[in-house]
Amino acid sequence: MTHDLVSALRPLLTAEAAAEAHASGGDPRDLEQTVWLRLLERLESHGPPRAPEDWLRRAVRAESRRTRRTARREHPYATDPADPSTPTPEQRVLSTARHRALREAVARLPGRCPRLLQALLSPKDLTYREIAGELGISQGSLGPERSRCLGCLRRLLTPEVAPREARG
Repeated sequence: MTHDLVSALRPLLTAEAAAEAHASGGDPRDLEQTVWLRLLERLESHGPPRAPEDWLRRAVRAESRRTRRTARREHPYATDPADPSTPTPEQRVLSTARHRALREAVARLPGRCPRLLQALLSPKDLTYREIAGELGISQGSLGPERSRCLGCLRRLLTPEVAPREARG
């Protein structure tokens, strides 16, 4: 009896679930699975429905409405951890440590280099003209000065970031 009922309802359930899931933005297979579960629960508690096709249509629509209501109320706690554009906590810590090390190294540079590189690293995104005005130097000498300061910074950071040689 149950096998005959399932066999008879399968094509109808597949069609109804596909139509309702498409309209609600859900997965038709999930909706089918849930309705099969509801049918099994119904068979255990009350026996087979009098009009199985009507019961099935009502069950599909009810489950689809319940899924839509649930989806409207659910809010993610955080961003998707699988999202590659979202940095992981470890990546944020490493990035913060790199920025701190860079700023500490810039502060140890000689002469005007700390002020020049801080201006270049500024989140204000200053132009060369603005940086030259702030430092009191000509705009034409800013490029060579920048190159000299970056060379000093590179030499200062090389021992800190250079890979260690294998021992033994």
